[in-house]
Amino acid sequence: MKTSLMVLLIVAACFAAYAQQPSPAPAPSPHMVSVEPANGKVGDVLAVAGENLQKDLVVKVYLTDGKSDIQCEVTEQTDKAIKFKIPAKATGRLALEVLTSGKEPKLIEQPVKVTVE
Repeated sequence: MKTSLMVLLIVAACFAAYAQQPSPAPAPSPHMVSVEPANGKVGDVLAVAGENLQKDLVVKVYLTDGKSDIQCEVTEQTDKAIKFKIPAKATGRLALEVLTSGKEPKLIEQPVKVTVE
C-alpha cells in the first residue's frame, strides 16, 4: 500500500512538472504583401516583400492558378524579401504560394498575384 502511494505521488509530481512547462511557440507564418513588378515574362526576376520569408521557414515558392502549382527558382531570400524567376510553364494571372518547413510542411497561398505575359 505504501509503495503504490509512493508511486502515485511520483507520477503526480512528474505530471505536474510536465504540465507547468510552456508549450513551444508555433513557428511564425510567412506573409507576402507585395510583388514588384506585378507582371512579367518567363525568365524575369520578381521581388516579393513581406515578413517571415527566411529559408528556415519558406523552403519553396510556387505560382498557382488554384489547380496546378509551378515551382519557381528562388534567386535571393531574406526574412523580408524573396526574389524568384518566372518559370517556363507560367502564364496568366497567378497567385504566389509558399511551402513551409517543419514536421508538417504546409502550402500557403499568399494574397499576392502576378500576371505572366
